[in-house]
Amino acid sequence: MQFHWSPEDVAFREQARRWLQAHVPREAAPHSGPASRDFALAWQRQLHAAGWSGISWPVAYGGQGWSLERQMIWYEEYVAAGAPSPLNPGFVAHNHAGPTLIACGTEAQKAFHLPRILAGEVLWCQGFSEPGAGSDLASLRTFGEVQGDHLVVTGQKIWSSYSDIAEYQELLIRTQPGSQRHRGLSWLICDMRSPGITVRPIRNMAGATHFSEVFYDQVRIPLSNVVGALHDGWRVAMTTLGFERSTAATALQLELLVKVDRLRHWVAEQPAQARDPALLQELAVLRAEAAALRAMTYQTLFRDPATPFGGSIVRLYFAELAQRIHRLGMDLLGPSNADAQAGGAWPYAYLDAYSETIAGGTSEIQRNIIGERILGLPREAAR
Repeated sequence: MQFHWSPEDVAFREQARRWLQAHVPREAAPHSGPASRDFALAWQRQLHAAGWSGISWPVAYGGQGWSLERQMIWYEEYVAAGAPSPLNPGFVAHNHAGPTLIACGTEAQKAFHLPRILAGEVLWCQGFSEPGAGSDLASLRTFGEVQGDHLVVTGQKIWSSYSDIAEYQELLIRTQPGSQRHRGLSWLICDMRSPGITVRPIRNMAGATHFSEVFYDQVRIPLSNVVGALHDGWRVAMTTLGFERSTAATALQLELLVKVDRLRHWVAEQPAQARDPALLQELAVLRAEAAALRAMTYQTLFRDPATPFGGSIVRLYFAELAQRIHRLGMDLLGPSNADAQAGGAWPYAYLDAYSETIAGGTSEIQRNIIGERILGLPREAAR
């Protein structure tokens, strides 16, 4: 794929680079809890005030209305500048809840929610997985009964990202009595301040509480909060997962190349390691793979026509490569030196990277999607 930047794009890149160099926070972002919320929203408000919020979102809803090429340039400069991690409490709102509303929401839903996301006023969380309905999402059982102009929701979600600090949730539930599997589901905007919601944070092995259990006890959600149509939630959820498995992680995918280059530069300053041929070969392979991931990311965004399930290829490759890069970083730096080099960023990222082969669909699920829906292989035998 040949790709060339226009003179206007080059000027945009330089403008973004100068702004980021002058404004990227020097303090490390808190990993979870209210402090992480305050940090993420403050940074988002700063981006929004300077015109760097919603690069490719419609102007009518507070975005800049620029091209995907400009969005990619912004991501590249963002990660190169060492800006706060794209995987922050604003991730759900900006990378799949907001895009899902743009694609499937009503005008009223878009007009109310999208400007508030971009202005750094609210956070969103995700409410898809349940105990017994994670990889097999279609088996979910949380139910919403239609009562007048509301749905009354009862059930439980788990691994709900940022639900302890978010105002809104993208919530997938069953709304048609007697329905099974993909039929009879609805995608809702759930106000997390509604009576009847209980949130219990889950601490992961990196020490953060990104995820929570969420319990719903007769929670009333207006029917006007249904995105798409009632009982049409599977289609809307596939839109959300399409974003989650492809464009949502664009900045994270580009960041891997930056991380490998930082490791290379550190190794070059260590006389013993700089002469280790096995180590240099491993670094070279990982850099080539990170560059290949960058090319795949470009192809996902700009190819025509797009492969409907191509995001699973990129998602799988990214998740497993991220773990290998962070593992090598820990092997090279060691826990104590990793702390010294980046304020504890490497040990935290190493532990957090283990979630990448689970989030957005496990590696096994992604391989099934690739095999069955892209390659046309027979479906996996039921066990």
